[in-house]
Amino acid sequence: MTNRIALIIQYDGSGFRGWQNQKDSITVQGTLEEKIAELDPIRPVKAIAAGRTDSGVHASGQVVHFDCSGPIPIHKWASALNGRLPESIKVLEAVSVPSVWHACYSAKYRRYRYSIFNGSYPNLFLQNISWHKYRFILDINLMKHALNDLLGLHDFAAFQKAGSNRSNSFTTVQDVSISRDGDVVTVEIQASGFLYGMVRLLMGQLVAVGEKRLSLEKFRYRWRKGLRSEVKEAAPAHGLCLIRVGYEEKIFSKEKSFDTFPSFSLPKFEPSK
Repeated sequence: MTNRIALIIQYDGSGFRGWQNQKDSITVQGTLEEKIAELDPIRPVKAIAAGRTDSGVHASGQVVHFDCSGPIPIHKWASALNGRLPESIKVLEAVSVPSVWHACYSAKYRRYRYSIFNGSYPNLFLQNISWHKYRFILDINLMKHALNDLLGLHDFAAFQKAGSNRSNSFTTVQDVSISRDGDVVTVEIQASGFLYGMVRLLMGQLVAVGEKRLSLEKFRYRWRKGLRSEVKEAAPAHGLCLIRVGYEEKIFSKEKSFDTFPSFSLPKFEPSK
């Protein structure tokens, strides 16, 4: 008998060439499939994710499904995998789902968070999970206006890297938010789906708006006209994290799937005079 299992997992993307299998590269998918196969070697293993995160991008709420036919009880899969996976990947929960359920195609939205450390001096503990922008204090009010303009169904070709196999560049941005807590600026974007490289290209432009190097008018003109050639700055991967994937039905317990990425509260640094 074949069972379909859904996992919610976390990973530190620093040491991986992204989610998707690549020849001669260490990926999250390849690592996970290898450990699943050790536990259930009866059939070829294929782990399908809700979002194909790029090289260096993190996830605190990635959702994956795979089919198995071995004797391991469903509720034992999380602990069994965690005993074999490297410390950079953790399974939070494993549940049984119908055979027609799909981690990617059944998803209603994905939500990403981008973290920016806007302090004057480096912070060792944030350097792998945030973009350190220190030359200017970011104007989050300008950034908020730019973000709000993205809501709805639009063509986001300006924020799509080359190499995508999508038939078009339309997607629906469902929710956006930006906040500052001391020196930490957090941007969240939720959409029905994301284009290849979309969030990092968007964040590069958004930070330029916050630093007042790019006007709101120019920002809007570039993406509404699909001027990909003018979008040259991409934010670094390590500031980006997939924090949540939403489904019509409840799949996982809320405390394990809603928001498990740590939040930081750092007072704004004021150098002594």
